Parts: sequence; C-alpha cells; structure tokens
Amino acid sequence: MCGFLVKLCMVHISLLFPVEAMRKATQLGFGGIYALSAGCWYMCFMCAWMIETFGNNEQREKFCPDLCSMKKFASYCLTEPGSGSDAAFLLTSAKLQGDHYILNGSKAFISGGGDTDVYVVMCRTGEKGPKGISCLVLEKGSPGLSFGWNSQPTRAVIFEDCAVPVTNRLGADGEGFNIAMKGLNGGRINIGELTKPFVSSLSKMFITDIWLGDC
Repeated sequence: MCGFLVKLCMVHISLLFPVEAMRKATQLGFGGIYALSAGCWYMCFMCAWMIETFGNNEQREKFCPDLCSMKKFASYCLTEPGSGSDAAFLLTSAKLQGDHYILNGSKAFISGGGDTDVYVVMCRTGEKGPKGISCLVLEKGSPGLSFGWNSQPTRAVIFEDCAVPVTNRLGADGEGFNIAMKGLNGGRINIGELTKPFVSSLSKMFITDIWLGDC
C-alpha cells in the first residue's frame, strides 16, 4: 500500500500525466466499462461516451476502439472565451461547404489540448440559440487546428478555416446542444461524488473549530 501511495505522489510531484499507467488499466477493462455488475458497457470518458451514444456505426468503429484502449485520448471542446460553457450561445461556427464543414473560432481551458488525439467540438451550424448547435469530431493534425499556451496542458484550441468531414458530425445537424447537456450531466454527477469526502472532512473541521471557540 505504501509503495502505491509513493508512486501516486510521485505522479503529482512530477506533473506528468500517467499515460502508461492508464493504458495498463485498460487491460482490466477500465477504459471502456463503468460497472460490469450493472452491465454498463458505455465509455467511461465523456468524449468516447458521446461518440458511442450519438455516433453512427462507422464513427464508433473509427474512434472508440483506440479511445477505450487509451491508445488515443480525447478532449471535449465546449468552453469559449466569450460565452464560457453556455452551450446555447457558442460563437465558434461551422459552415457547410460540399462534404466538409469549415470551422472557425476558439475554445478556452480545454483539458489535454495539444496532447490529445481527438477533439469533440460543439459549434454553431445554424440559427441562434440551442437549436443551431452541432457536434463535430476532429483529429489531431487537421489543417487549421492549432493551440495556445504551449507550456500548459490545459490550452486554448483555435480553429482557422479548419475543414471537418460531414461524416465526422455526431448526430443530426442542430443536435449538438442536447449532446453537450447530456455529456455535462455525467460530469456533474462525478464532480459531486468527488466533493463528498472533502465536504465531510471540512464540516467536521468547522464543527471542531466552533466547539473549541465556544470553549
């Protein structure tokens, strides 16, 4: 147990993302299974889950195996400099030209930006409001895709006339807002569960402080 804790601490001290450790975890099924006991075979990461849930068979076969094995990693691109994480008022736009979308705009605070291989991007393809939002999948190396903050793994992601095949759109045109909301729901539950131990400990500490103060 002590050896495990030492290794865990060293990961945080070194500030390195434990890629190889995560890939070894996939051999136990942790890359693609939430709970065997519940029969859930959905992807345990938001981007892979979105592709598995809203994508077609071709998209699933193209992206999911590498994401589940963690041969590749993905980033979720929602937050923008001007509109934050308000998925109904995104400014990043994608114009349909032939069999490609031409994507322009920027995203902010994208975890893994520059280091990940797949980018699930929420963008505006139609009217104002939630009905004009669609979801596109980009691959690292796409012309027009670039990154800011090179010394920081959480980066801005920039699209400049970035061509994305129509076949990389998840769901129907205008369905992106619904996809974004369902993806965020899972994140909210996860964060809520993670905060419970800390809130419990803080509550006990505050109660002790108040008790000592009254004494």
